[in-house]
Amino acid sequence: MELQTAFETRRSIRHYDAEKKVTKEQVETLIKAASLAPSWKNTQTSRYYCVLSEDKIAEFSQKCLPEFNQKNSAGAGALIVTTFVKGLVGFDNDGNPVNEAGDGWGYYDLGLQNENLLLKATELGLDTLVMGIRDVEAIREMLNIPETENVVAVIAVGYKAKEANMPKRKELEEIAKFF
Repeated sequence: MELQTAFETRRSIRHYDAEKKVTKEQVETLIKAASLAPSWKNTQTSRYYCVLSEDKIAEFSQKCLPEFNQKNSAGAGALIVTTFVKGLVGFDNDGNPVNEAGDGWGYYDLGLQNENLLLKATELGLDTLVMGIRDVEAIREMLNIPETENVVAVIAVGYKAKEANMPKRKELEEIAKFF
């Protein structure tokens, strides 16, 4: 699949086919693609916690996601929690922020990696949904995520049960200025 095609066909899917399974090998491929994204001084602070068994997915969904995201991700074959190690990017050697973003660079780096993951999933014929509304403390407890990491998103991965249309995009003139 060409990259432009992946850009144009990737969708946030909220209806998954529970009969189609996602393999550990597929998830490993997604994470390997994610890890190829750039990061601050190549620190590679992004981390991935992968929930793959049906029982664990059901337990995670019930304990860690609000009802609407439980519904939106029902039938997904994997849930991937994305985090980054705190305090390692956006700082100089003395631990001072290099600009106003500070530790926000960790979110930026993880976002770059997550986009690689989403596009690789599209290339492989998998579908995804990024969920930012979740119970961080329940996730930490269930997956044993240390306090030294910021929990950012839960990504549902599976096979769509229903087509999703591309929402309208803003015109170039609305989002870009050229000087």
